Amino acid sequence: MSIIAESNPTTHYEPIPAGTYLARCYSMVHMGTNVEDIMGEKKELNKVRITWELPTEMKIFNEDKGEQPCVISKEFTLSMHEKATLRKYLESWRGRGFTEDEARAFDITVLLGKSCMLSIIHKVSKSLKTYAEITGVSSIPKGMNCPPAINPEMEFSILNFDAVKFESFPDFIKDKIRSSKEYKAMQSAVVETPTANIEPEDDLPF
Repeated sequence: MSIIAESNPTTHYEPIPAGTYLARCYSMVHMGTNVEDIMGEKKELNKVRITWELPTEMKIFNEDKGEQPCVISKEFTLSMHEKATLRKYLESWRGRGFTEDEARAFDITVLLGKSCMLSIIHKVSKSLKTYAEITGVSSIPKGMNCPPAINPEMEFSILNFDAVKFESFPDFIKDKIRSSKEYKAMQSAVVETPTANIEPEDDLPF
């Protein structure tokens, strides 16, 4: 996914039309643990942002790059609890439930490169802007194929920090990562052990 700096700050892209689309998962960003207000209650939530490309929905976002696929993301709490939204989406995606042994420690990076069907609806924000939201993920019907991947796969984890990938993210994602408990702990370690070798590892788990 391109991060494009433009001279026109008012540039606005229309939301993806509501509907059901062939999609392919290509990006996974583990943003760490932040405190969020859930119905008036403060909770610590460990978040991951998953992004899909829609290879049948091509548009020109940048004249120099030509047509590129529309993309859409959704944030999930990184939990496989039986009531967790992530688990419900994954069970719908693969068409069967998880056993408790499977759910105890499921590596969600296996989703990268996998195709599916996405259900998308439109909602209106508090600022009265219309935006697209994913409401469901399911397996592709038999006899239907998803076009080949277009965007390269990308994985980032706050637990295996990659500064180059971090700098490629838009500001709102970087800000959320910086505010996480894990990032603050990492920064404290840097201050406390200035002579330690703290360069991020190159070998990510994919």
